[in-house]
Order: sequence, then C-alpha cells, then structure tokens
Amino acid sequence: MGGDGADRRVHAVPPALVERARRLAAGEIVPATPRYASTVVLLRDGAASRVAAGGSLDAGGSLDAGDGREGGPGSAGADSVGTAASAGGVAGTQRSLEVYVLRRRTTMAFAPGMYAFPGGSVDARDADEEVAWAGPDPSEWARLLGFSDVRLARASVCAAVRETFEESGVVLAGPTAASVVADATGPDWEQDRVALLGRELSFGALLRRRGLVLRSDLLAPWDHWVTPRVEERRFDTRFFLAALPPGQRTREIADEADRLTWIRPGDALAAVERGEMNMLPPTYHTLAALTKARDVKAALTMAATREIRPIMPIVALDSTTGESDHSGASWVLPDPGETDHDEGVLR
Repeated sequence: MGGDGADRRVHAVPPALVERARRLAAGEIVPATPRYASTVVLLRDGAASRVAAGGSLDAGGSLDAGDGREGGPGSAGADSVGTAASAGGVAGTQRSLEVYVLRRRTTMAFAPGMYAFPGGSVDARDADEEVAWAGPDPSEWARLLGFSDVRLARASVCAAVRETFEESGVVLAGPTAASVVADATGPDWEQDRVALLGRELSFGALLRRRGLVLRSDLLAPWDHWVTPRVEERRFDTRFFLAALPPGQRTREIADEADRLTWIRPGDALAAVERGEMNMLPPTYHTLAALTKARDVKAALTMAATREIRPIMPIVALDSTTGESDHSGASWVLPDPGETDHDEGVLR
C-alpha cells in the first residue's frame, strides 16, 4: 500500500461529489443505474533487476509502452485461468512485475486525467453465442464472476477481450484453442480496431472473419467494483488479469488516453504519493495488492485464490468513520460483499 499522502489523495471526496451526496441524502436526486463494464489489468515480467546482497531489487524506472517485443523482457503467455508462463531470469537477477496503465484524457466525461487500466462498457453484442470459445465455459465464468445469468458472464468476458484490443492493441485470441495471434500491429488490425470503436463491427464478427478463437483461459478473474452512487456515470465492473501474450506488444493508441506506460505497481503507488499520478480507488487498490506479486506467475496464482465479491464505496456525510478529507464528508470502503450494491444493466 502507498503512504498516507497517496491514501489521502486517492480517497479525497471532491466538492462536487460532497454536494451530490447531500442531495442524495435529502432525496432530491436518485442514483444513476450503473452499466456493466469489464477492465483488464495487463501484466508482463519486466526487465531483470540485479538482486542486492540483502535480497532487495536495485531501483529502476518504469518502461514505456511498446517494449513487449517477441522474445524480449517480460513477454509472458498464460495457458489457463490462474496460471501463466513467465520469462525466466538469469543468475543474480530477478524480473519484476509490470502493469500496463493509461492516463485518460482530461476531456473524458468519466475519470478525466486519471490513470486506469484498459476497459469499458459491455455491449449487448458481446453476448454473441456464435463466438468460438476456448477455456472455461460461460457457466463457469458466471460462477467465478458472481453472475446469475450465463449470458451476462459471456458478455463480460468478451467485452474484456474486446476492450483490451481497443485500448492496447493486444489480442487475447488465436487461430486455435491453444494459440494466440502472433502480431496485431498491421494496418489491417488498426482498421478493425477503429471499426469496433465506431460500432461498425462487432467483436464476434471480427473473430469470425479472421477465424479466431476467443481465449477466455488467458483471463483470470480479479475483482468486482461498483461506482459509488454519488457519481453521475456509474459502472458495475468486473476486473480481470491477463499476461501479455508472447510476440505481442502494446501500441500507442491515443483515442481516450494521452499517456501509456508499463510500470511496476510499487512505482505507481510512489508516483501517486508524489502527486505525479492520479487514480481512482479501484486502480489504486489493485496496484497495491499486486505489489505482493514478484512476477506474472505469482500475480495469476494470487488471482486463482481470490473470492470475487462486490465493493461499492460510499460517501459518509459528517462522519467520524472512513477517510476524512476535511470537507464534511469521508469515503467509506466496505469490505467485499459487506453491503448491498446496485446491479448493472446491459445496453
């Protein structure tokens, strides 16, 4: 976890939300209904750092997007939910886990200027039953993600793979159930990505035309966050982990982001502490949890042991509990599943 400064920064209640919280409490407004969404935390094993005599890693900075070259540092593939093959180090060195984050443009309606992971709303077309599928079936994903409707589980997983491609250029699919796309950086892939963004093409149609199988086994379920009721735009979001597939690399995609980077979780928390990065609690807490993983394999092993239960932060007015920002309000972050949450809708 980051320091006190980072915690205060991430959990501060903006004045506009304090006012909305007061209006909600007074019954003057009603909460918006959240939309289902999927978010993917892309992982790779970063460049090896030499282990000091005491066992600690030498300090090092983050790497810019686009360094996941075939055969290069950190290119790691996953072969099932909760397992992955990570790149091996050399004697006297140790690889360190890196995550892919992007900074949302300040013009975005939701979370402007915030660092986040690739993700977005689930599209009704993501529930396409004609999509070729590998890995756990939708009924198993429904159990893992807490869905009572198998159709929603299918859509959530498909949206996770689609959004990863739209926002990073990474394709979690392959010609067979045991392979992945080797390279997705060509102009034809960019045309397909733009068509997806413009809703001219569904992800299922893209996979069928290219003869690809959706690799649900490359995803690991991680968390379930619901946007607080005080926000005007709300999402009911399932979080996933995924290793960067061998041979693929993230691309500089600037549709919704003005900065993209691979960074170690601890370095990201330190940047928040220094005021160099801003992020919402789900991103921050995900990174904090991932500081406990030394590499991709360890992170996906952690994911395999997690119970996915919803977390919906609330704003408590004039409360002595929670994390006060001295504005007459404080964030209260319930334990997973501790309180009721608002169920999303599929649009």
